[in-house]
Amino acid sequence: MPLTKDKKAELIGKYGREANDTGSAGTLDPFATGLLIILLGRATRLQRYVLPLPKTYLATARLGWRSTTGDPDGELTETGRVPDAVELPTGEIEQQVPMTSAVKVGGERLYRKAHRGEEVVTPTRAVTVHRADLLDHDGERARFEIECSSGTYVRTLVETLEDAYCESLRRTAIGPFSVPEDDSGEITVEELMGFLPERRLSEGEASRVADGRAVVGGPPAGDRSCRVRLTDGDRLVAIARQEGDELKPEVVLA
Repeated sequence: MPLTKDKKAELIGKYGREANDTGSAGTLDPFATGLLIILLGRATRLQRYVLPLPKTYLATARLGWRSTTGDPDGELTETGRVPDAVELPTGEIEQQVPMTSAVKVGGERLYRKAHRGEEVVTPTRAVTVHRADLLDHDGERARFEIECSSGTYVRTLVETLEDAYCESLRRTAIGPFSVPEDDSGEITVEELMGFLPERRLSEGEASRVADGRAVVGGPPAGDRSCRVRLTDGDRLVAIARQEGDELKPEVVLA
């Protein structure tokens, strides 16, 4: 589910000019529900750091059925063949990108080609399924909690059961972020990037970083992460990459 024009108009009405620059950190399939991180204003510049975060889903597989798209939006066929073992693969696996995905082939989204009835050889990608816990199974449906790398197609994962398709899908978490309990779910850029190691800056260093210049020294406790958030008090000044003993700003927010 990409960010729609109606949703963008709603955000502009609520937040004003800042929402003119709007993006989302990933998408959801049309049949799916759950967490979608929407970035406004300067936060759109942080998209690259949020996109790779792992995702957690609740997925229901309908057994003894097939779908042309792997989800309830496709043409459904009842086969009556229920898999003997209701177990999804874990670890690093190769997935065939589905025709109904937003991946571009030949400069065009695959789902546009699919809507015209075209068939092309879709690419494969390596993804990681960290866990796929079976929550319950009644012979007709099986419900899983799945934690996987960014870019994993859960409906394709469910299709490894053969006669099964993903009947419902809900994203419950993106990295450390879960579906909010209230309606707003608003967070600051400081909270958004809290998953990165922190390097606190002195007043002089903050001025250097604000000008895009590097500072010496890595994050505390010997954490040699390749990306570090540089802070001045409670304020996020920049995201930097570590090169040797220097932290070079990649995105400056101050």
